[in-house]
Amino acid sequence: MPDLLPPLRPALLALVLLTGGCSFLTGPEPRYSAPAVTPTDSVSSRYSSVEVVTVTLPTYAASEDIYVRGQDGALTRLGPLWADDPARAVTQQLAGDLSAITGARVAAEPWPFREFPAARVDVRLTDMVATEDGRFRLVGQYFVAPESGQGDRSGRFLIESPLPAPTTASSIATARGQAVADLALQIARNGLR
Repeated sequence: MPDLLPPLRPALLALVLLTGGCSFLTGPEPRYSAPAVTPTDSVSSRYSSVEVVTVTLPTYAASEDIYVRGQDGALTRLGPLWADDPARAVTQQLAGDLSAITGARVAAEPWPFREFPAARVDVRLTDMVATEDGRFRLVGQYFVAPESGQGDRSGRFLIESPLPAPTTASSIATARGQAVADLALQIARNGLR
């Protein structure tokens, strides 16, 4: 029986190079981060230092994929990716925004200072997604736990930021940044004051 592999080797090599070259030709996948939002409001905090626990996200929102929810409720990947782990990015923004709003020493966990923080903020999101009808939604609950063990607070939230049409990864990133900034203000006003 004749060996058919030698005549096929150049064709197989060309096929491997062609399929491997497709990703080279299209370039790397674009990645998006939420642009910084500078808080303009100021709220005095009863706590001089606050630790922000890593924000808990639903599975789809914790992935690097950017999703859009359709009118029927189905989540569809947009294609581009987040530039950073979404839980880390949202936690870091929340810590920075709370610090800017309250003037307190605020850091994301793990707490980097020797003294324990005066309080911890724990945010648990049940929804974080752009919608086809032009909104970016944050839904969940926050918890404020003072180190003293007295004066615990919690609150539910539903925050919607407008999402300009057309829905793009860039517009979703901008809306997410604004929604997290709005959440930080709500936590400062209702949980840290």
